[in-house]
Amino acid sequence: MTPLAAVVSGPRVRLFACFLRLGCQQAKPLQLHTGASLTAKNHYEVLVLGGGSGGITMAARMKRKVGAENVAIIEPSEISYKYLIIALGIQLDYEKSGNWFSEKEIKGLPEGFAHPKIGSNYSVKTVEKTWKALQDFKEGNAIFTFPNTPVKCAGAPQKIMYLSEAYFRKTGKRSKANIIFNTSLGAIFGVKKYAEALQEIIRERNLTVNYKQNLIEVRADKQEAVFENLDKPGETQVISYEMLHVTPPMSPPDVLKASPVADAAGWVDVDKDTLQHKRYPNVFGIGDCTNLPTSKTAAAVAAQSGILDRTISLIMKNQTPVKKYDGYTSCPLVTGYNRVILAEFDYNAQPLETFPFDQSKERLSMYLMKADMMPFLYWNVMLRSNFSVSFLTGVTGEDQPFCGSCSIWVGAKDGSASGWLGGMAIHPWMAPGPKSRPLIDREQHEELKI
Repeated sequence: MTPLAAVVSGPRVRLFACFLRLGCQQAKPLQLHTGASLTAKNHYEVLVLGGGSGGITMAARMKRKVGAENVAIIEPSEISYKYLIIALGIQLDYEKSGNWFSEKEIKGLPEGFAHPKIGSNYSVKTVEKTWKALQDFKEGNAIFTFPNTPVKCAGAPQKIMYLSEAYFRKTGKRSKANIIFNTSLGAIFGVKKYAEALQEIIRERNLTVNYKQNLIEVRADKQEAVFENLDKPGETQVISYEMLHVTPPMSPPDVLKASPVADAAGWVDVDKDTLQHKRYPNVFGIGDCTNLPTSKTAAAVAAQSGILDRTISLIMKNQTPVKKYDGYTSCPLVTGYNRVILAEFDYNAQPLETFPFDQSKERLSMYLMKADMMPFLYWNVMLRSNFSVSFLTGVTGEDQPFCGSCSIWVGAKDGSASGWLGGMAIHPWMAPGPKSRPLIDREQHEELKI
């Protein structure tokens, strides 16, 4: 393999202009010790693209190896690198459906969010609208969607359904609500053990699940959603709604899609065992932006960071990486106000559980771990690289500037989007509960001594 900087040239968009000037990067470094007066340089030993869960975690790990002054997390100026870690996360495409290259729009979005009765927990711009739609619900269909693309935390789109159902019961509206989950997938969950447990919950709570149904249009003025049957392309169904929660289509960041590091689908093309790029030996990927065949969660980032740490350490010593990533990922499936099914599994969709009991059962203990323990560990352990593989969490979203893996809220070994606990919208820097309380604010995050 040839180092990337030696083989590419020509203009590219935004961050990937960095690949084009024979190794020069278009980037403005953000020092790891933001409180210290470190002078910006134009060359670093290790350069990290992306300041989300994967980027911050790997930057912290690399600091321990080559020193903080030799590591940078970047946005667009001119620096060069010896090793490059790409951790750009995943892009929310409310205006697209299907594969990124089709550019097929979901008609009516994002402008439809200006209307009532429609929201999405995947953006801080629209998460409050979900809560308002729940509060204003009177009678009719409450529809929850799952797009025909990879998403961050595949369990998140159904978590808000379970929480909404619990809210309707709590407020005496359940008998007036027809709860519908329209998913583009062919199963409720990709791991049989957890899918069976979720199917039982669906039966007990009288929820309607329609498979292979992809949202293609929202007529917000009429409160109508249009779905295409993926088994019969061109066949559509119009469903009226009293409440609609949209999980947007997602794709690799635009800066990656046409770059030399991407595969045919636009994801960073890495070896699934070592996370080293398949063509450029000085380039590595981590998290949602990669083509690793596992669910995109911060739990996966936690496990990947340990493997990538070992991979880069050996490569820096001109040795061959030997430690292999098994695809570990996790999704804490919030099924009510105080219950969680903690799903943990590997590349082969086989359970890879932490605790000596059946994690497919709804448990208060798992809820408490997700709600109270994991946020602390995320901010104070994972992002400072003070772990091997432990219980970790992540929070992200379209407008969250620091964490780029998963969605609006957090969970054990996962940063997923449920967005609602105790009847309140949860912001990225809030801990859950009947009265949401600040966990850490933006200023505190900037002051973290990684």
